[in-house]
Amino acid sequence: MSTQRLLMIEDDARLAAMVVEYLTQFGYAVTHVGNGESGLAAIQERLFDLVLLDLMLPDIDGLEMCRRIRALPDELAHLPVLMLTAKGDPMDRIVGLELGADDYLPKPFEPRELLARIRAVLRRYQPGAVSDHKMMRFGTLEIDRDARAVTVDGRPAELTSYQFDLLVTLAERAGRVLTREQIMEAVRGRGLEAFDRSIDVHMGRIRAAIEADVKNPKHIITVRGVGYVFAKHQD
Repeated sequence: MSTQRLLMIEDDARLAAMVVEYLTQFGYAVTHVGNGESGLAAIQERLFDLVLLDLMLPDIDGLEMCRRIRALPDELAHLPVLMLTAKGDPMDRIVGLELGADDYLPKPFEPRELLARIRAVLRRYQPGAVSDHKMMRFGTLEIDRDARAVTVDGRPAELTSYQFDLLVTLAERAGRVLTREQIMEAVRGRGLEAFDRSIDVHMGRIRAAIEADVKNPKHIITVRGVGYVFAKHQD
């Protein structure tokens, strides 16, 4: 299982340091930024599985932040958000949830409750094309994450371990355009090469293994000048 990445947008550096230290013990990779603008930039630059969002930020309040996240393009708009706040006004909670926050935790909070809520939100979040926790199916293409095996029309597709992880990274985020840097950042969390400049070569080999026509691929689509997208809906 890949490391789950969390982004904490919180201006209280002391609280953030404590939360980062605590969550790291449970295998999460936590990035901390101190304001909303930095948070929005981080979301668009790196892959995250969940955002811990403080309601009271120095530049953009958490409600506006949540609104802006939900206005982002493609799958970024569906990034799970857990709001944190010292304010006890129930209306803030209601508005936050109406704007698309997935959960809401008032400060001060017990670290164990934060951990439980993070786990609950992540369990509810299902990447678009995943049919169950083990197998992904896209037409005649099947990706078995447990067996680390890929078949096309029932025939095995030969991929290296690295290429398998590249394919899974794209398939788990079907419909979302990923830059080469985002893809490599995600795969790095699987304990593989820290950096690989030959990603385009690997993508070509993956296509050769899974596409019926490599010149007109229906699974892995190149977005010129950006990166790649795994087609979400296929015949």
